[in-house]
This record gives sequence, structure tokens and C-alpha cells, in this order.
Amino acid sequence: MDVMAPLMFGGLIVFLILGFPVAFSLSAVGLFFGFLSIELGFFGPQYLGNLPLRVFGILANDLLLAIPFFTLMGAILERCGLAEDLLEGTGQLFGKVPGGLAYAVILVGAVLGAITGTVAASVIAMGMISLPIMMRYGYDMRIATGVIAASGTITQVIPPSLVLIVLGDQLGKSVGDMYAGAIGPSILQVLLFIAFIAAVSIFAPHKVPPLPDEALTMRGWPLIWRVMKGMVPSVVLIFLVLGTIFLGLATPTEAGAMGAVGAGVLAWMNGRFTWDLIWQATQNTARITAMVIFILIGATVFSLVFQGVDGAIWIEHLLAKLPGGQVGFLIFSQVFIFFLAFFLDFFEIAFIIIPLLAPVAAKLGIDLVWFGVLVCVNMQTSFMHPPFGFALFYLRGIAPPTVKSSDIYWGAVPWVGLQLILVAIVIFWPESVTYWIDKGTGVDPSTVKIEVPLPDLPEDDAPPVFR
Repeated sequence: MDVMAPLMFGGLIVFLILGFPVAFSLSAVGLFFGFLSIELGFFGPQYLGNLPLRVFGILANDLLLAIPFFTLMGAILERCGLAEDLLEGTGQLFGKVPGGLAYAVILVGAVLGAITGTVAASVIAMGMISLPIMMRYGYDMRIATGVIAASGTITQVIPPSLVLIVLGDQLGKSVGDMYAGAIGPSILQVLLFIAFIAAVSIFAPHKVPPLPDEALTMRGWPLIWRVMKGMVPSVVLIFLVLGTIFLGLATPTEAGAMGAVGAGVLAWMNGRFTWDLIWQATQNTARITAMVIFILIGATVFSLVFQGVDGAIWIEHLLAKLPGGQVGFLIFSQVFIFFLAFFLDFFEIAFIIIPLLAPVAAKLGIDLVWFGVLVCVNMQTSFMHPPFGFALFYLRGIAPPTVKSSDIYWGAVPWVGLQLILVAIVIFWPESVTYWIDKGTGVDPSTVKIEVPLPDLPEDDAPPVFR
């Protein structure tokens, strides 16, 4: 039984390498090892009776309602022209600078991330709008695809990130504190991405050429007006979504609903609100939501069997033998999460792994808000992991056939490196997170005593506890 948990990961890798969909790979591996464990007597058939309850728990989770709301908001904005106006204006503003389009993609990606809260909406919107323009004006394909995918993953860290909501729930911390702690890393990430494009524009300017004069159709006040026209409504919508959460006036789900309504209002103000737009946005929302739900169902099948073969105990034993105190724990936990994110969705990592790591972190004197933001930054790399990163899948889905998959995968590699640099910065400079919390609450988080109970694993004949 000791080898069953490692074998499950190995089996999942084989399925994914063979090209099977992620959701069905998770389900197939989980069910195969579940039936195998029953035959070998590791647990009884009644243990798999917990599975319907876990699936129902996913479908009944109010927190997951934020996904379709934020997705609908992003889909409406994608089709109403707000994102296009913002990107076009910003692209014109930086157009004469080598790498100007890439700078615009990064900055607009950060704004869209704060608006939509979902990686899928950001990557799809940025890819559909900016990729054809970059291809037209001679951008290196790996740089173009890489910056689009990376700008979409900023959504993972920048509030109102769904990851931070889930992690705050699991760590017993408020969403407001998690959002405040993520402000610093969000700014640092944007600066790292901009610095990388600046380096490319200096050492390989032919890969990020400036726009030709004939492409610069706006100058002076018309250009400023175009940028403001795209930026001001975005800022208002960000306040509507994020400000209400910070002020405690709305839950993330309620804020997402208001954001979807706000997106509809902006579409109406721009004269682009039509039933066809709503129909297309609704279809897109249903597709993405169904994809996420199927992945979560597959992941819960996998995680149920993983717990049944003592996978959680296997992880605890690994943690108990770690040398080096805080540093050793942080290095191991972040490397472990980095590789785990190849295969598991952040929901499953948050629901299974974080409850096991949080008590150890608290006993070592680690601030849990800082630890949660660090995990969020680390899990962000999962969306850029070749070949399993969801951001790469989204980009592949909307990219024209002339764009090679190899260019998308190789283009993601330097951006994964930049994200890992951000992980290192957050580890060795905790003030990048705690400074913003101190400003928001006036409390030094290192003086706060945090107690997190160890989670109760479900017994063979008892239903699991949903959190």
C-alpha cells in the first residue's frame, strides 16, 4: 500500500502523455486504482460510496458560482469592445517603442485580470485581440504567444483571484487580507514581465519590432481620449467588483454577479449590447464552466482514492522528516506544489494539500497570509507548465492553425522562469506581502497567534467533510 500513492501519480502522467483529456485522465486513474485497492483489500467498496457526496459537494458549493459570473463578465467585455479599445489605445501609446505591443499586452492583461478574475477569460480575450496584430507586424511567435499566456496568468495573483478566495477559506483568513497581501506580488510580477520585454527589445529588437508609421493612426488628444475611454470604465468596474469585497459589502460571488451586470451596462453604453452578444457570451460561459466542473469532478475522484490509499499520510511522513526548519519546509513545500500543479487543479491542491501544510507552517511561526500568497504565486506557474498548462490550452484553442504548438510551449518557458523568480522574491522578502497587510490593518502579522487544526480524513464508512 505504501507505493500506491506514488503509482497513482505515475499512472496519471502516462495518461496525460498519451493525450487523454485532463478531466477523464483524473477519473480513469482514480477509478482504476480505486477498484484495484478494493481487490487488494486496502479499503472496502463502501469507501467509494463517498464519491457521489463529493461530486454533489462540488455542484452545491456556492463559492464556485463565482466562476460563471466572472467568466460571463469577461466574455461580455471581450465582445463589447472594451478590451479591444483598451488594448488598441495602449498599443498605439507604446507603438513606436520596440516591444510596445508586448508592453500593452502585459498592462492590459493586468487590468483585465482585475476585471475578470479568471485566466481563461484573460488569455482568450488577449489572444483573440492581440495575437493577429503581433503576427501581422512580425513579432517572434514564441515571444508573442508567451507574453499573451503569461499576461493572462497574472489573473491568478491579482485580486479578485479565485485562488486567493479558496486559499483564504482553507487557511482561515479573510479574503480581504489575502487580497491585500497579493498587491505587492502582483505589482512585482508586472514589473518582472516588463523588464523581460525590455531586455528582449535591447538584445533582440528584431523579435519585438515597433509598429510602422502607417499603423499609428492616433496621436495627441485623440490617442489620450481613446486610452481614457478604455481605462476609466475598467477602473470603475474594478472598484465595483473588488471594492465591494474590500469594504465587506459583497461576497466574491455577489461581486462577480455585479461585475457581470456592470459589463452588460458598459456594453450598452458603448452601443454594442445585443441579444447576439449575450447569446455568444452565455455559450462561452457554459462551455468554460462545464470544462472546469468536469475537471473538478475528475480531480475529486482522483483525490478520494488518493486519500484512501493513505496519500495524505504519505505526504505527512515526508514533511515530518524535513531538515532545515522554516527554510527546509518552505523549499520542499513549494517544490512539491510546483510539481503537483502539473497534474492537479488548484482547487484540489487547496482542499487536500494546504490543510496538511498549514498546521506545520503555523507551528514553525510562518504567517499564514504570507504563506497563502506564496502558494498562490507558486500555483500560478501551473497555468504555464508545458505541456499541461491551462493557459497554453486556452491559447492553442483560439490561435490560428499556422501557430505551431511547439512555439506556444517553448514560448512559455522563460515566463515560467520569471514566475519562479517571483516565488523566490516572496520567500526571501516577506515584506512584499506583509507590508500591504500592515498598511491595511495596522497589525503586525508576526505577532498574531494562529491556530489551525489538522483536518479529519474521512473514514471508510463516513462521508467526507466539505469545506
